[in-house]
Amino acid sequence: MAESIESISIPGLPFPASRIALGTWAIGGWMWGGPDDDNAIKTVHEALDLGINLIDTAPVYGFGHSEEVVGKAVEGRRNKVLLATKLGLNWKDGKVFRDSHPERLRQEVEDSLKRLRTDRIDLIQVHWPDPKVSIGEVAKILEALRKEGKVLALGVSNFSVAQLDEFRAEAPLAAIQPPYNLFEREIEKDILPYAKKHDLVALAYGPLCRGLLSGKMNADSKFGKDDLRSSDPKFQQPRFGQYLKAVDDLKTVADRHGKSLLALAIRWILDRGPTIALWGARRPAQISGVDEASGWSLSEQDMREIDEILTRDIPDPVGPEFMAPPDV
Repeated sequence: MAESIESISIPGLPFPASRIALGTWAIGGWMWGGPDDDNAIKTVHEALDLGINLIDTAPVYGFGHSEEVVGKAVEGRRNKVLLATKLGLNWKDGKVFRDSHPERLRQEVEDSLKRLRTDRIDLIQVHWPDPKVSIGEVAKILEALRKEGKVLALGVSNFSVAQLDEFRAEAPLAAIQPPYNLFEREIEKDILPYAKKHDLVALAYGPLCRGLLSGKMNADSKFGKDDLRSSDPKFQQPRFGQYLKAVDDLKTVADRHGKSLLALAIRWILDRGPTIALWGARRPAQISGVDEASGWSLSEQDMREIDEILTRDIPDPVGPEFMAPPDV
């Protein structure tokens, strides 16, 4: 792995994970304007060449398509890659719903193994809690799969502290995956301290907040009906203008370090705790700049200034709640 990218150990995995991972939601195409497999495979290869060794995917990303593309892309390099995927969501006629029934979970693992063209999943994560199935029951099933060798480590995504406790009472938990970025910081109240206390690694999804923190958007940016951002309150006026103002002001902090805003956004996450930033991309050019986020840190003064900018520019911040799938 390239020395410029920091790494972190996740209990149960055969080697340390890069602290910047490749997120593959967009590669699946669903809610991102459709798939582009040729560029997707090139993107995975580019990420690996840059020193990223952790790839995060999920069955629901394109209804299996993202996993299939990732599986094809890592052939011949599997033993140097950590594959993380998820379970606990189902779909019918393009509609996604939560489903953690035992038979569904076992079937999902088998399906993911086939799509990923592998004999084990390094990190399996419950995508969303299912209120119809107890957390303890889900944990027991995943622990059985771990003991069978089908998965190596267990994680959860979008869980509350109480749900984390329920899971850990029945099975060892290695990682959590919450939404986390400069604009969505709810986990600092409880989830992130919990991770630090219990030696869990937090895989932060949405580190660039659906592209807001890429520094490439402006007031004229448009999003199609099949684009997730068309239903994200942050991208609707007047909030969109407020977030864009914050983006401009955050660039001054990045400029002081001679870095891009994108690098600042990733570095901020890495400086917050036992974290991995899930860098989403679907074209090779979108993964460039990874090295720029490594090998430096933000000062306490930088952190204070960032907090001041956010408080001043965004009087009514909103979280990522709109992305939650239905409970039923």
